[in-house]
Amino acid sequence: MYIRVKGFMVDFWRQRELQSMILPGIVFMFIFCYIPIYGLSIAFKNYTVIDTLDSAPWVGLDNFKIIMSDKYFWDSVINTLGISFLKLGIGFIIPIILSIMIYELSLGRFKKFVQTISYLPHFLSWIVLGGMLITWFSTTGLFNQILLGLGIISQPSNILLDPNKYWFIATLSDIWKEAGWGTILYLAIMAKIDPTYYEAAKIDGANRLRQIWNITIPNMKSIISLNLILTVSGLLGSNLDQTLVLMNSQNREKAEVINSYVYRMGMTQGDFSYATAVGLGVSIVSVILLVTANRITSKLNDNQSVL
Repeated sequence: MYIRVKGFMVDFWRQRELQSMILPGIVFMFIFCYIPIYGLSIAFKNYTVIDTLDSAPWVGLDNFKIIMSDKYFWDSVINTLGISFLKLGIGFIIPIILSIMIYELSLGRFKKFVQTISYLPHFLSWIVLGGMLITWFSTTGLFNQILLGLGIISQPSNILLDPNKYWFIATLSDIWKEAGWGTILYLAIMAKIDPTYYEAAKIDGANRLRQIWNITIPNMKSIISLNLILTVSGLLGSNLDQTLVLMNSQNREKAEVINSYVYRMGMTQGDFSYATAVGLGVSIVSVILLVTANRITSKLNDNQSVL
């Protein structure tokens, strides 16, 4: 033990310039990530704005019992899972396909142009994109005008007011915003693939699709597994900004997700203890999903974990 500690101190001192660079990050993480954990105690208290963390009375698991019988909470869980599974099923595969298509482009300038265009929506806030969607989906908006012009509909309607269409609107708009940005890691991995693999495949008579299937995708396996783990662990964390922008009184029954429900209960109605209890429960489930997804992907990767 003494030898290990001594070796650690020697290595730390030898790399003191590099080690000092991470100290601000450690301090920041400690202040804003670890100290606030104490605030989770209000999930087990009856906390109000006139109380302090120490003076609020303990109520044990009462807040969690209320959660289990709260219809509106379970409605938000259904909406969250519905939207998240749609994003997982559709949105997870699209960045992979898009990155392969960009990688296969041979014209350098056109390739950079496509990359730039695909990245652009990521840098726009949901306030901007939400305003665009609200305008496009209005009765006089672009989307209705196109459908009328094609003869698909005979009467325009405000699509965002239809709760039955909200899940698909939320899914497709999120893909539109983030698909291009999601290609960055995949393109970085593909850039490191040895080109001699493709040359050997060409000699063996493999066409482009065969090369993609047998060379490109296998070399992307680790980053695909990592993104899958992170996506699965975030199934209960649907986009709050998107929801607050696109949700209205007409589509609330299908638009309310867990994050917006926690925000409404805590910030709007002032029930901080209940909102914290919901957030704590979601965090615990997310950790379980993270560990489970990691175990499954490690089994699929010859027992090699990517985390």
